[in-house]
Amino acid sequence: MLLARRQLIASSAALALPACQPPRPRTLVSNPACLPPVKVAPNRVIRTVAGLRPYRASGFVVRAEQLGSKRLVHNYGHGGAGITLSWGTSRLAIDLGLPGHNGPVAVLGAGIMGFTTARLIQEAGFPVTLYAKALPPHTTSNIAGGQWEAFSHYEEDQVTPEWQAQYSRALEYSWRRFQIMVGEDYGIRWVPTFQQSERDPSRPSRVMRYMPNLRVVPKSEHPFPVDSQIIAFDTLYAEVGRLLNQLTRDIQIAGGRILVRDFATPADIAALPETLVFNCTGLGARALFGDTGLIPARGQLAILLPQPEIRYAYSGRMGYMFPRPDGILCGGTFERGVEIAEPQQADIDGILANHAAFFAGFRCTA
Repeated sequence: MLLARRQLIASSAALALPACQPPRPRTLVSNPACLPPVKVAPNRVIRTVAGLRPYRASGFVVRAEQLGSKRLVHNYGHGGAGITLSWGTSRLAIDLGLPGHNGPVAVLGAGIMGFTTARLIQEAGFPVTLYAKALPPHTTSNIAGGQWEAFSHYEEDQVTPEWQAQYSRALEYSWRRFQIMVGEDYGIRWVPTFQQSERDPSRPSRVMRYMPNLRVVPKSEHPFPVDSQIIAFDTLYAEVGRLLNQLTRDIQIAGGRILVRDFATPADIAALPETLVFNCTGLGARALFGDTGLIPARGQLAILLPQPEIRYAYSGRMGYMFPRPDGILCGGTFERGVEIAEPQQADIDGILANHAAFFAGFRCTA
């Protein structure tokens, strides 16, 4: 089933954040044996959505090239890990593009990648203009569930050791950056998370580094109607609409411009006045730059009325449930090669049926 510092950009220390004490995760579930169930019913659905994730089996693209007299830096293809990797791959991208540059910078795309790239450019002291075909809330990023977990964005046998090193650096920076954004302004929260998983917590891995408080939960200590192993950990979640709204304000307060403009060919980009351009167009990079390895992967969500008492997340064979102030997100589809970004009633009905059966089976073991 996460400045006047131009001299530092070229150094490896550029990935370090200012010294601070990020908020510590705290478990919000006092008695996991008696977690309240989600109320799943068709009359509790407040909206349904579908989005096309920009999936590449060979992993995200962060690289630079020349486009005529311009330097073009790509930052796209993050699959189901766009929110998670946003600050990290944007950091990698500006480290490629900014050293030696003077003058204004252009960013293409107004999803999470475009916004985080633009903010890092501004923090480095450069003026930025963000060009986009669509603005929030009409972007794929607005539809994301917002869990901090690098989910379904590459195939292990199709990436290189060099890409893996990029991936590790991106994870580390993004994880630390999101931690210092915790709070109502950006809608970032720690949420205890339960997963149906065969992962062995005693065998460290790259991913487990970002799963604090990881543990196996015995069946006697959880209410879930499953016989397989349940693990629990704390992680970060973003209320994506609030996050994108705040980043929009941040860019504008710092003097950035956001312009609606579509680009049909690289020649359109070459006509921009800026000599440094960051391509954060997501799935749009397939047509714009002929990346045939980039395919859509549709995800569909049913969003239920909020339940303030639901203060945990869950994922497993039934799909996944993330609680947010704007609603309870119920999902579970990852449809590769599907081009239509519209919810399908039969699929939504299936998501609701799976979730309804799962939560109806809750038991209190206390």
